[in-house]
Amino acid sequence: MGERKGFFKRLSEGLSKTRNSIVSGIDSIFKGFSAIDDDFYEELEEILIMSDVGINATTKIIDNLKEKVKETKTKDPSECRKLLMDSMKEQMSVPEDAYDFENKKSVVLLIGVNGVGKTTSIGKLAGQLKADGKKVLVAAADTFRAAAIEQLTEWAHRAEVDIIAQKEGSDPAAVVFDAVTAAKARNTDVLLCDTAGRLHNKKNLMEELKKIDRVIEREYPGCHRETMVVLDGTTGQNALVQAKEFNAAAAIDGIILTKLDGTAKGGIALAIQAELGVPVKYIGVGEHMEDLQKFNPDAFVDALFDGIAAEEGDRE
Repeated sequence: MGERKGFFKRLSEGLSKTRNSIVSGIDSIFKGFSAIDDDFYEELEEILIMSDVGINATTKIIDNLKEKVKETKTKDPSECRKLLMDSMKEQMSVPEDAYDFENKKSVVLLIGVNGVGKTTSIGKLAGQLKADGKKVLVAAADTFRAAAIEQLTEWAHRAEVDIIAQKEGSDPAAVVFDAVTAAKARNTDVLLCDTAGRLHNKKNLMEELKKIDRVIEREYPGCHRETMVVLDGTTGQNALVQAKEFNAAAAIDGIILTKLDGTAKGGIALAIQAELGVPVKYIGVGEHMEDLQKFNPDAFVDALFDGIAAEEGDRE
């Protein structure tokens, strides 16, 4: 149970800025309205949209809430709080097979523009998988930035996993070729590839990813494949724009949403799923290795609305 406590506390603290932004406004609506009417729903809608939940997700949440209010014959706005939380949870889901790659011989590509926390996320993921007893290898295939290679090398040492790297400016597909060869030779469980730090030329990005794909298909047929895009939660709607562009360039299996502890825009986690239909699989809520967490929609909404209070309630 201690691990659950630590997990929830970190999540709750990491979402404090978003909680202060969204929930204080929502709670004032619940207290300020005496009836559940169009004005009540409009006010709620406005707060959600302003909190980067996005128009699509907000529309779905409000429509779902209206249905729940009818079904339960709720009359008092203050009783809508739990119904709203349930509506939000229902907009997000993580498929049952979301983390299958952990238990298969797999190659995971992580893509994302520079500065979003991609390299850091790979280091944290590598450390967590290693702690779970997996044999992990990382590949520095984001070769257009020397700092990315240095940073990943540092994280690999911290996580105590091996790294395959070449010099800055090398062909990313050549790095992946070396990494796949090493992964097979060393009986690696999970190969994590840091790649594609650019979006300004989508055609180049697509060509690069296709080339990497061909190498993996040819050299490691039968391995489990996973492509995740890393997005900076502090950029709100811009993160959603990036997600759409990456999704157009490559088939994305999941999202890693970083830096949620530094932003009031945590509502973007709802927007991304509603707009893209791609699940958020991990969220970053702090600097430490364990602050990269598997995304749990129920825990996310509970932490968002009730903070540490929900954790205290668990103890009873």
